[in-house]
Amino acid sequence: MTFFSVFDVPVFWPVLLCYWVVLFVLMMKRQIVHMIKYKYVPFSIGKQKYGGKKSGSSSGSPRD
Repeated sequence: MTFFSVFDVPVFWPVLLCYWVVLFVLMMKRQIVHMIKYKYVPFSIGKQKYGGKKSGSSSGSPRD
């Protein structure tokens, strides 16, 4: 459609930004609600750290 000058219309960038934000919110609403429901925090800030087993020891490993 860009081959035709009829469709070559100027677009104000804040309108495109608002359009993108609205589309993002509409598409991600279900995922965001799911993350809030199960208390998922996608950032490592404030997460509990576990001190599990240290990997890398060569004792008893079948792949040695």
